[in-house]
Amino acid sequence: MDNKRKAILVVSFGTSYSETRKKTIEQIEKEIGNAFPEYALYRAWTSGMIRKKLLKRDGIFIADVRGAMEQMKADGITDLIVQPTHVLNGIENDLMMETVLSYENQFAHIAVGRPLLSSQEDHDRVVEAVAGELCPASSEALVLMGHGTEHFANSVYAALDYQFKDTGYRNIFMGTVEAYPTFESLLRQLKELKPERVILAPFMIVAGDHATNDLSGEEPDSWKSQFEEAGFSVRCILKGLGEYPAIRNIFLDHVSAAVKDLEERTKM
Repeated sequence: MDNKRKAILVVSFGTSYSETRKKTIEQIEKEIGNAFPEYALYRAWTSGMIRKKLLKRDGIFIADVRGAMEQMKADGITDLIVQPTHVLNGIENDLMMETVLSYENQFAHIAVGRPLLSSQEDHDRVVEAVAGELCPASSEALVLMGHGTEHFANSVYAALDYQFKDTGYRNIFMGTVEAYPTFESLLRQLKELKPERVILAPFMIVAGDHATNDLSGEEPDSWKSQFEEAGFSVRCILKGLGEYPAIRNIFLDHVSAAVKDLEERTKM
């Protein structure tokens, strides 16, 4: 097969923060491109609001999933791997899948890689990656901010909170901005624990708007402000999950599995 007819489409939610984009989304894309040089590399973002902002502010155009599918079709791509950089199999991933599958008959083969947290092995690796990267002291509490969703996949956050503690990291807590576990739940637990310091970090691929404002902002409703109001000493680490080499390796393994699936089907 002509190598130029094979492609990997990396699908991300997106971010308007250029520094974190370079360290996270673009680094993931770069490593995927380096690992699979025989595949053409394409990009799509699912957030229309962020794509519009980037185009207006910076003159940078990034396609949505449908636009990228149309572009690859026009470029003569026949065999396609779609790899999301989503954390969960949630709403964004469902919408991506719906669009991708609507093109199923317009490509010879399509294989889709899994989001970050798709198996128990993924959970195990993420727990160790976060604990190893952020290393809270025994006198500290590490509080992670996930996005949260109305989708049933939101249960992953509470499961991870449990697994951190079950694995021995009893001072690592998981919360969400928009769902459960709530900030109120975290505050209640930390008042019981009484750590000398609270470390806040985003549990999101990028350290973008939520990390800058909801997590570490100076407004009274940010997590930082609320923990300080409750009497805690707080330090913020604005580092997206995409900056962790161990997290990027999980995505690379998910691409590898999709490549294997695609190549097996092209032999049939």
